[in-house]
Amino acid sequence: MKYFVLGDEDAVLGFELAGVSGARAATAEEAEEAFRKALLEGDTGILIITEEVADLIRHVVDRHLFSENFPLIVEIPGSRRTGQPGRDIRALVNEAIGIKL
Repeated sequence: MKYFVLGDEDAVLGFELAGVSGARAATAEEAEEAFRKALLEGDTGILIITEEVADLIRHVVDRHLFSENFPLIVEIPGSRRTGQPGRDIRALVNEAIGIKL
C-alpha cells in the first residue's frame, strides 16, 4: 500500500522528500487526470490532496468519498493558504504521514 500526494508544487516536493510519489496540478484538468491515475495504480492506499486542488475537482473527490472505501482520501491545507497563518511543508508532511523530516 502506497501514499500518493496531489497538490501544488511545494506540497508535492515536500512529500517527495519523504519518499511519497505524487503529481503537481495547477488546473482542474491536470488535477482530474492525476486523481484518476492515482486511483488506477491499484496500490495507492492513501491519497493526500491539498484543499486547493481538491476544490478544483470537488465533484470528483466527493463522488469518490461517498461511493468508494479505498483509497482513503486525506485533504490537507496547501502551502499557499491566504488569510490564515500557514504551517511549513515539513509540518504538513509530519502530520499527514508521520515521518519527521
